[in-house]
Amino acid sequence: MTKIAIFGVGLIGGSLALCFKGKPGITVVGHSIRESSVAKYVDRGVVDYATTSLREAAEDADFIFLCVPVGNLTQYVRELSELELKPGCIITDVGSTKASVAACARGLGLKGITFIGGHPMAGSERSGVEAASSHLFENAFYVLTPEVGTSDAELGRLTELLKLTKAHIVHVHPEEHDEIVGAISHLPHIIAVALVNQIRRYHASNELYGTLAAGGFRDITRIASSDPVVWRDILVNNRGVLLGLLKDWQEETAHFIEMLEKEDGEGIEQAFMESGQFRSQLPERRKGMIHSIYECYVDVPDHPGIIGRIATELGNSRINLSNIHVIESREDVPGVLRLSFRTQDDLDQAVDKLGENGFSVHY
Repeated sequence: MTKIAIFGVGLIGGSLALCFKGKPGITVVGHSIRESSVAKYVDRGVVDYATTSLREAAEDADFIFLCVPVGNLTQYVRELSELELKPGCIITDVGSTKASVAACARGLGLKGITFIGGHPMAGSERSGVEAASSHLFENAFYVLTPEVGTSDAELGRLTELLKLTKAHIVHVHPEEHDEIVGAISHLPHIIAVALVNQIRRYHASNELYGTLAAGGFRDITRIASSDPVVWRDILVNNRGVLLGLLKDWQEETAHFIEMLEKEDGEGIEQAFMESGQFRSQLPERRKGMIHSIYECYVDVPDHPGIIGRIATELGNSRINLSNIHVIESREDVPGVLRLSFRTQDDLDQAVDKLGENGFSVHY
């Protein structure tokens, strides 16, 4: 029997548990320091059993997944290193920075135990074990960051297990991972937060900024609403990489300042053309670090029951509606509903179905 211990059974840990639970020869154990969380994991059927004891969860495990916040990873690795773990046990994590936890494991000189960093590049607008899904990692990249001395056999064992997630497994060096993820995820989060805070300051003296900052502005800056504590730990942990990236970003913005000062329309056009060409080559429907959002907007009259009718139409067609938000609904003013879906397929089906029923739908 293969025992898998998962520390931190939230969105990511819970989704991993659901991918493994029920498979032949596998037992999944959840761990939390809180009794209430342990009870919730079991009640929801996410794990086979759960415990608040670090030792009980870990000591006879074949695989240990650390799904705790980035800021807590090294602490857990140190605590695990003090236990009598099963020979051949593989410890891995799911943090979005890899160099620091890899250095910690390397420095501890784990004997008979292998640490292989991991990072499933998938997420959700929701959090917690309630949002866990066995489909979360499908068609997403799952990055493993083995050390130079990691044996092919151990890397193969973890890779084979993770095939149960239906993710695309990629092997990358820890430092290279942090450089790439810093550029495609961490830097965009910083830029989004800085931009929103800039508009927030303008809004303090003129509320029209907030009034008109709807639609596209709200969409392109939505990651500015990410969990502050989570992102505090991620950015501080990857600060060396990010300081270099921010200097490069300063050069990019300085280039635009120069083009505007010189009224260099040709240069601006060239910049947009080059970015558009590169962006068009990026995968559209593969899950990535910044999770895609599948939303549409529906114009609706201010009639009783109209929201229920839309929800019923979608439900009857077995289209999974994850969220609905009333943006405008006043007497004699058409209402607007923002409908959110979990997949592109659900969104496409919803647009077709609502269009067939005479609703005006916009992306």
